[in-house]
Amino acid sequence: MAQSLPRLRSNLDFMPSPVPDRPGLLIRDPFRYTDATLIVPPPLVECLQCFDGTQTDLDLRAALVRITGDLQVGDLELRLIETLSASGFLDDHVFAEIREARRTEFADAARREAAHAGAAYPDEVEELADLMNAYMGAPADPLADGLCAIAAPHVSPEGGWQSYRAAYRALAPQYKERTFVVLGTSHYGEPERFGLTCKPFVTPFGETQVNLPLANELAERAPESVNMEDYCHAVEHSIEFQVVFLQHLYGPGIRILPILCGSYARSILGGGKPEDDERVRRFLDVLGDVAAREGDGLFWVLGIDMAHMGRRYGDPFPAIAERNELAEVAERDRDRIGRMIAGDADGFWELVRENRDDLKWCGSSPVYTFMKAQPQCAGTLLRYEQWNIDAQSVVSFAGMSFTRKER
Repeated sequence: MAQSLPRLRSNLDFMPSPVPDRPGLLIRDPFRYTDATLIVPPPLVECLQCFDGTQTDLDLRAALVRITGDLQVGDLELRLIETLSASGFLDDHVFAEIREARRTEFADAARREAAHAGAAYPDEVEELADLMNAYMGAPADPLADGLCAIAAPHVSPEGGWQSYRAAYRALAPQYKERTFVVLGTSHYGEPERFGLTCKPFVTPFGETQVNLPLANELAERAPESVNMEDYCHAVEHSIEFQVVFLQHLYGPGIRILPILCGSYARSILGGGKPEDDERVRRFLDVLGDVAAREGDGLFWVLGIDMAHMGRRYGDPFPAIAERNELAEVAERDRDRIGRMIAGDADGFWELVRENRDDLKWCGSSPVYTFMKAQPQCAGTLLRYEQWNIDAQSVVSFAGMSFTRKER
């Protein structure tokens, strides 16, 4: 009797194999539930279509017979199914167990370890310090008093260091005593939800504590809005990179309030404002209350990228920074940045919702969250960039500062 095949997980990374002598399709898990990486040989790539939740092992067998020209494909069929399952790439009981184990491991951990050290930046403190000094250059005069926030990229520092530098050189030494509210894009989190953690963040520079009273207050006052000890914190880079830059400036002995902002997908796809969703509205209200009460005790850091264009991101054209279609993207980016500069949250969101955000700004929810929590702030663009993350795909980002409007 035919057996239904489980569905291939939809949240995996797929890309051409980078290994010259092993062509095919590379599969890996961006959530890091599993560390497995597979390269599926070119002839077998089409077999992955059988794992769509509707087909059976007989469909897979027929595909293998057609591809190989051999009727005896039972061993190959079984090996393909078992390899995908054991790797955690199928939506089956094996993956459910792997996922639960990883979530429990993070929830029980005492610290949030550096997930990207040794890859996106050095894992040795001396090498990291040298690199950060090179990125940041000679100390600059900080911006005028009244600075309440910066926006920096969360793209790899290798690609975005000039915008990181533009943003972080605006900070003054006395801000060290504030709590840094770090609003980061949650690339893997639930839409219309906010991910919190109370775990200290560890990097090669040391361990930075979370402001526990504020984190607990957000969770207690907006429980339906919050995923507490959200597993996404274990793998997310949008906050980790900001912590590295803050530690470089002030040392690890600072306090942060790390908040991962899920996408406001309901508004982008269905219309209306993000706060039409009750969970979003409640969290924005509570965060605004905290911001008003704490005042200058807080400093806000937005870890955001902007447009994502080109082949990697599903566009039908190869993207080259600042050229052809990307020149128009720059103009549209600057329109949105203009709304950020004006502190116009509603105007900003109207631009995001155009064409269901065809620019694919992955920083839109942190930006909107900040502007609603701190409506009295106006921005300044310090640097805007586009970077070819690969030969056919571009990410845009900026360094910005925000000061309180005069009343």
